[in-house]
Amino acid sequence: MSFDSFNPAPLKPRLRLFVIGVLVFSLLSTLLARLVYMQVLSSDDYSQAATENHTREVLIPAPRGTIVDAAGRTLVGNRVSLVITVDRSVLAKLPDDQQQAMLIRLAKVLGQKPADLKARTMLCGEPGASKPPACWNGTPYQPIPVAKDVSEQVAIEVMERREDFPGVAADSTALRAYPAPYGVNAAHMLGYLSPITTTELDALDKAGQDSVGHRSDLVGRAGLERTYDAMLRGSPGVKNVIVDAVGYTTGVQSQTAPVPGSTLVTSIDARVQASVEKELRGAIMTARKQFDPVTKRKYVADSGAAVVMDTKTGQIVAMASYPTYDPGVWVGGISQRELDALYSPGSGTPLLSRALQGQLAPGSTFKPITTAAAMANGYSTKTKLDCSSNFVVGNRKFKNYESASYGMIGFDQALAISCDTFFYRIAYDLWLKEGGQSGNIDARDPIVEMAKKFGLGRPTGIDLPGEVSGRIADRTWKKEYYDAQKDYYCKLADNPPAGTSSFLKQFSREFCVDGYRYRAGDAVNFAIGQGDTTLTPLQLATAYSALSNGGILWEPRVAKKVIGPNGKAKVIPSKIAARLPVPAATLHYIDKALKETARTGTAAWKFVGFPLDQVPVRAKTGTAEVYGKQTTSWLASYTDRYAVVMMLSQAGTGSGAGGTAVRHIYETLYNIKPAAPPAKKAGQR
Repeated sequence: MSFDSFNPAPLKPRLRLFVIGVLVFSLLSTLLARLVYMQVLSSDDYSQAATENHTREVLIPAPRGTIVDAAGRTLVGNRVSLVITVDRSVLAKLPDDQQQAMLIRLAKVLGQKPADLKARTMLCGEPGASKPPACWNGTPYQPIPVAKDVSEQVAIEVMERREDFPGVAADSTALRAYPAPYGVNAAHMLGYLSPITTTELDALDKAGQDSVGHRSDLVGRAGLERTYDAMLRGSPGVKNVIVDAVGYTTGVQSQTAPVPGSTLVTSIDARVQASVEKELRGAIMTARKQFDPVTKRKYVADSGAAVVMDTKTGQIVAMASYPTYDPGVWVGGISQRELDALYSPGSGTPLLSRALQGQLAPGSTFKPITTAAAMANGYSTKTKLDCSSNFVVGNRKFKNYESASYGMIGFDQALAISCDTFFYRIAYDLWLKEGGQSGNIDARDPIVEMAKKFGLGRPTGIDLPGEVSGRIADRTWKKEYYDAQKDYYCKLADNPPAGTSSFLKQFSREFCVDGYRYRAGDAVNFAIGQGDTTLTPLQLATAYSALSNGGILWEPRVAKKVIGPNGKAKVIPSKIAARLPVPAATLHYIDKALKETARTGTAAWKFVGFPLDQVPVRAKTGTAEVYGKQTTSWLASYTDRYAVVMMLSQAGTGSGAGGTAVRHIYETLYNIKPAAPPAKKAGQR
């Protein structure tokens, strides 16, 4: 065969087949390699992803830690409550008409309105849902509690009729409980719980602390519950639930138990706390039956507070505020009506802790501070000044409270009988020496300086939230107040509305011209705890504790130690805030003078028959005048171990309103058999 006769056409199909075969082999090899990679090398990753796709993590709240008093008596604990729950996963599988029928049946058993029950089964934020706490603020992957503290009969009825109540179950849960040993309330110290907010959850997420915050969590909102919330809350457990493609729960994959919260041991003595609460309320109720001798009207006695402090450690033994509230009202959710009442001025704003947040002029209880300042600036124990019935400053006459005149006396007697004009003279003298009404806000003021060294004008640092600082109305404060109020008072002076009192007209005119000046009247008022200076009962108790213990200003503490779930205790140490720059001799002199208040002075009529030789009580009464209101009653006192301070707003004189109550508190502290004091004599306050 010749070369010309060769035909290559038959080779082309074979080549194509070969190329196609290579391509097919390459593709199969690639797919096989990918399959091996996915099935063998990456199987764990895909298995985990697949698992995560059908499981959801649910946090299990830890049992909250208890709060106990110094003797181990439970102040706040937990109790078991029967709860009816509804599983949304089961409920969602029912036709709408069957859902509605079931909710109507359940509402009848629970004694609720069907609309309210339906609202509780809806997630907060979803269309048609009510606002918290009516809606469910927790995870949709766990049963929703719709009724708490149900009876056993209701729980049994629901469980026995499962066919009528699909997805409904009876379970037990822990709720906050208040055993109230000796009948104590202590609400302002203990605080309360409420659901965590979305804002707080977002903050926890940003801080990388999502494990400690969950939509259904309860957190401390006030008192010890808030300050020590993290310790009391514990660590939640985790339950991984299995869900189907629609998101309904079908089972539990794994679960870890929560770690209970720690036990908080406080310095509170429930026995003393009960006495303080009883005496405070009793003093207010008694004051409301008495008449103001000037206006002839009954005292309003709208609020009050009392503090008992261990002067050697700074620990709070008891503290009460009136009016108070029931912390149990928050358990299981609070209604809007109840919430409004707690914030309502008409009901006395019960949430306000007067011990920490009540800012009032201290009256004559301020005089020991003035004494310390005077003795550091030219005066001595030998000083004698006229306790006249009045003291004239400019065109104004400043009187003793009851216009009594005692002649030339020393600091000791001036403190015991609470002579105002004695301290007016000192304040006026120091005011003149330091520049008078020059308008220099940087002028030195010895009494102001001493007040600040006693801790006034700033929070004490107690381990409770919400404490206020009070106010020292010195030259700087007056200038700042003038700058802020000048326009208002100048306008009032130029065009006073009809009905404006003559006093307010004159005050507005004077204030508009030079209200920034620290006048002699400001100085003498400051020296006896009057005017614009305010403090809290706790601040005064801290100051008087320093008089008792030799000059140590403590940061008050309510918590003593924390006991973890493992039984190990961590002590919360006392902390010294400052030391008074007052010589021991001066403190001893003031101490001796204040002993006479209970023996022969303004509080003596309340301590007749009390064993003052065995339990020497040092005291100072105070009757603070308040423009437009009745006088504030103060009684500040201490022994070698305790400081007891009582304040009663619009309740009369210092000893008259609170003297008997303070005496009874000391009888409780020292286990003294009570003896009723005699009636008040003329001239006593």
